[in-house]
This record gives sequence, structure tokens and C-alpha cells, in this order.
Amino acid sequence: MSAGSEVEGLLRELAPQVLAALVRRHGQFDACEDAVQEALLAAAQQWPVEGVPGNPRGWLVTVGSRRLADLWRSDSARRRREEAVFAAEVEDVEVPDRDDTLTLLFLCCHPALTAASQVALTVRAVGGLTTAQVARAFLVPEATMAQRISRSKQKIKAAGARFALPPEGAERAERLRAVLHVLYLIFNEGYTATAGDQLLRGELTGEAIRLTRAVRRLLPEDGEVAGLLALMLLTEARREARSRPDGALVPLAEQDRSRWDAAGIAEGVKLVSEALSTTRLGPYQLQAAIAAVHAEAPSAEGTDWAEIAGLYALLGQISPNPMVTLNHAVAVSMVQGPAAGLAMLAELDGDERVSEHHRVAAVRAHLLELSGDVAGAKEAYLAAARLTLSMPEQRYLLAKAANLG
Repeated sequence: MSAGSEVEGLLRELAPQVLAALVRRHGQFDACEDAVQEALLAAAQQWPVEGVPGNPRGWLVTVGSRRLADLWRSDSARRRREEAVFAAEVEDVEVPDRDDTLTLLFLCCHPALTAASQVALTVRAVGGLTTAQVARAFLVPEATMAQRISRSKQKIKAAGARFALPPEGAERAERLRAVLHVLYLIFNEGYTATAGDQLLRGELTGEAIRLTRAVRRLLPEDGEVAGLLALMLLTEARREARSRPDGALVPLAEQDRSRWDAAGIAEGVKLVSEALSTTRLGPYQLQAAIAAVHAEAPSAEGTDWAEIAGLYALLGQISPNPMVTLNHAVAVSMVQGPAAGLAMLAELDGDERVSEHHRVAAVRAHLLELSGDVAGAKEAYLAAARLTLSMPEQRYLLAKAANLG
């Protein structure tokens, strides 16, 4: 690994700690976040050449504090008295030992923000990515992403959000669900990109796993945190087998299982097994359990589809949504035949949440093909290809249609 790569990894690890230290000390999340970004940029330029300082977090906090002083100094002459005190404090910055990453995640996932804004702000503020890196990861212009992040910080400020954990109870539980959902969205966008030429974006899956590990360290007894981490590890374990050298998609049934990451599978299975046996059941644990059944199956034919169908039925009871129904239909078709799966799929007809989603058409095409309806399957594959914005998925779906004649 190059010096630059090592520094980049260290900066991503330190970014939330440094931002949290500044926000706790000085308030004003928006100004502190800008200052930390400048400190990270300075470190990325200097450390590979001059070497990593003995106290890298202290270096970043000090530089960030100085950048913050500069920002405030240029803001208004009214602050002169405060600046004199602030500048004196900067010379002897105290770096706290506490890890406020969870508090920072709660702030970035504030309910005043849309899910897209929560994701973007989390990846930049907690993940330590620059605006340009975030924009590249989500395939939008840098200016567009900069505006999204700026508006997000303004909304947090307008909402009067405080840098503190929500009180114990229902509010904290609800905010934690939002944090886990954002991490889940980041992972999914990396594992199956919704648009563009690439199927996978490893920087997003890696960042989602890293941040979920951080939450797991801070909340080791939470079963849903463990379940989400297990789900990510078990899914990521299949990454190397999901595409061919030319980037073409390889469906689960055709993957070379010898290329799956055995260590990742072992860790994921252990995590979800412990969570299921010691904590309250939750949707991420159930999804991880389903992924574990796939991971431990010797082949597609040797998969325990009856167990998977049962797990999806339970998941549908505690967390009903169209995608659960869609996946449940696939599992049921493997146990009872394609007609049973198609009957379940009909439940989604007219559901506006997925009426334009390519996966519904793709699953219908697969089940029609299994049932022997070649014409219907071809039409559904073509419909799915028209709906997806992912080029690898589009090429795969068009190839499936072409193979039907």
C-alpha cells in the first residue's frame, strides 16, 4: 500500500473524531465542517511528503481550529473580541479522548433532512470524503453535490439541532433507525450502483462497512447494528464473483462460490447468529440471516429455499415493503414453482412505490421464463432494461431477452 493510500485511510478514520471535537468545543456545525475539510486537504497534501505527525488527530484539530478562526475573522469585525480569546485557545488545543462519532452520525441524519441529503452529508462529514469524491461516487456534478451539502448544513442550523445524543427512549431509537438506514443506503449504492457504467463502487461499500463497525464499537449490545454489519459483510463477501473481467453482471446462481470471501462470511455468520440468539429480532438481523443461508449453501441448487421463504415471510410481518414482497416471491417460486411466485408478484401491481422499478419487471421476466412463457419473459426483460439506469444491468437484461429468440 502506498503512503498516499495509508494517509487517505487514516484521514477517513480521523475525520469524524476531529469534526466532533471542534463542534463540541465551538458549536456551529456548518463552519466546523468546512474547517475540517480544509484541514484534511492540508494533511492529504503534506503528510505523504513530510510524514504523519506523532499526534495526527491533534494536528488536525489544531489546523481545523486555526482554519475556523480564519473563517470567523473574515466573517465580521464584530467578532474581534471573541477571536482574540479563540486565537489564544488555538495555540493550546486540548484533544478529547471521547469518541463522538455516534453523536455526529445522529446530527448528519437529522430528521429535517431528506434521505439523499443525509447520505451525502454522512459520507462527507463522517466519512471524510471531499465534495468531489462524494460527487464522483454518486455520479452527479461537483457543483450539484456542493449545493446539496451546503443546503443540508443550513437546514440543520435552522432546525436548531444540538450536538448531543438524543435522550434515551423512543426518540433515540428512531434516530438510530435513521442512521442505520443511511448506512444501508450507502452500502447498497456501492454494491449495485443505480446508474452509470460500473456495477460496483467499492469506496462506498467499504465506507459503509467502516462506519457500521464504528457504530458497532459504540453500541456492542444492539442487535440491529450487529445485524446490519453482518448483512453488509455477507453481501460484500460475494463482490469478487458478481462481475466478469469485462464488467458484465453475474447472477447469484451462476457465481463461482470459490471466489467468495470466506473470512467475511465467517464473521457475518457469527455476528448474526449471536444477535439472533441474544437480542430482540429486527429486520436487519432477518436480512442477514437470509444472506447467511445463501452464503453457507454449497450451490444454488443446494440452497435451502424453504428456510429463505420462511425468513422472508417473517420479515414481511415485521417490516413490510415492496422489495420484501419481491424477494419473497422469488423464494416462494423456488419452493412451490413459478406460478406461485407470479401470484405473489401480482400483489405489487399498481403499487406506485415500485411501478417504475426495473427489478419488478426483471423478476417477473425470470419467473415467466421458468414457467415457459417465452414471449412474456422477453417482453418483461426488455421492459426492465428500459427502466434501469445501470449499464451493466441493462446489458445483462438485453442479453437475457436476446437469448429467448
